[in-house]
Amino acid sequence: QVQLVESGGGVVQAGGSLRLSCAASGRTGSVAMAWFRQAPGNERDFVAGINWSGDSRSYVDSVKGRFTISRDHAKRTVYLQMNSLKPEDTAVYYCAVGGLRDIVRAQSLYNYWGKGTQVTVSS
Repeated sequence: QVQLVESGGGVVQAGGSLRLSCAASGRTGSVAMAWFRQAPGNERDFVAGINWSGDSRSYVDSVKGRFTISRDHAKRTVYLQMNSLKPEDTAVYYCAVGGLRDIVRAQSLYNYWGKGTQVTVSS
């Protein structure tokens, strides 16, 4: 059984930074991992993904240049460094694991999800 536990969310002023972590346990396999987010009243959307080897990353346009995804295989952890945060970044952020080595954006292709961590950016 795969478990994903996110941490690092909180309340921050616009322009501030947060680093989210997602610790994985269980048999995840050699797969890509991703972060999604869901704001109130909205669907859950792809934010960033990283492939198994860590040499390929993908971001939604709205976070390019501000967010950085990385992974530490030894710690079985994926990170999302979020800088220059904006009020529109406010959402619950979810970590996800699928069955593919390469990054995909469709949430239907991810089999395991964390419970999410709340990020609130005040103006």
